Amino acid sequence: MFVAGPNGKGKQTVMQLVTDVGFDAVDAGDLTQARLLEPLAMLWIKLAFAKGLGVDCAFVLARRNGRKPKS
Repeated sequence: MFVAGPNGKGKQTVMQLVTDVGFDAVDAGDLTQARLLEPLAMLWIKLAFAKGLGVDCAFVLARRNGRKPKS
């Protein structure tokens, strides 16, 4: 799950909540990056509802060899 927002305690809390509900939290950067995530959400909505894929479809971030980026 991508998370965009200012660095700090609030973002850390959201990242932890995302992890707690079972997603791999990915820091997408500061709040300006949210504008890049919005079209991705609109595409998901279009595919899920207008194209009939349903709400059980999702985009996946694939990492080569399961490696996570260095912090």
